[in-house]
Amino acid sequence: MTTPFTDLFSLHGKIAVVTGGNGGLGLAMARALRDAGAEVVVTGRDPKKNAAVSDDFEVRPLDVTDAAAVDRLFDGISRDRGLDILVNNAGIYLDDPVSEGDLSAWEQMVDVNLTGSLRCARAAARPMREAGSGKIINVGSVYSLFGHPRSAGYAATKAGLIGLTRSLAAELGGYGIQANVILPGWFPTDINGDLPRMPRGEEIRRRTPAGRWGRDSDLSGIAVFLASRASDFVTGAAVPLDGGYMISDRFLDASPR
Repeated sequence: MTTPFTDLFSLHGKIAVVTGGNGGLGLAMARALRDAGAEVVVTGRDPKKNAAVSDDFEVRPLDVTDAAAVDRLFDGISRDRGLDILVNNAGIYLDDPVSEGDLSAWEQMVDVNLTGSLRCARAAARPMREAGSGKIINVGSVYSLFGHPRSAGYAATKAGLIGLTRSLAAELGGYGIQANVILPGWFPTDINGDLPRMPRGEEIRRRTPAGRWGRDSDLSGIAVFLASRASDFVTGAAVPLDGGYMISDRFLDASPR
């Protein structure tokens, strides 16, 4: 008996954790998973941002650099309800020019962006292996593929998420677990601040074939797809979500040569 097409994308009965889900891209993905039927737990380490979304979601405080706290949270959720979906969205950006400063910014970004994602994936993989299914969705960046002129640490950790994702896919595929990474392009977020309204923001828009910056709604389809049965044969993929920014080498109004 074939599965109805719409049922492929249904998340009813699924339990999802979205780290860094109290704002920005994480909150947009949490809303998409919830609207598709999942029971969503969001985590974050900012008490004010956690409180702001507590009416809409179950919110758990979590610092992904705290290994013991990560294990406690995932063990508790999986013991009580099971765990089907992890969205590894928690991340930070710090200015970190190679020729300036010490290694503190680099070490913080590695600990949050890369090692934090590994900690959460390890903790989530345990109940997923026992269940024989699961979805791990990591969140990279256009800087997973580009160099960053002011933050080698950000580019290195976001590039590292591609390697981490592929390794998770290779190791966990035999247990019915898929791991993929989304590479968002330019979205208005706290990290980008006023950039959309600055000349550089207009340059980004002009270089993007879609002709605009990203919107929260642009995250809905890819998040639900990668969390659902529709993507059961998709694993180890790095999926651009950038309006074509990474394939464009000029402004939209530039004359072809």
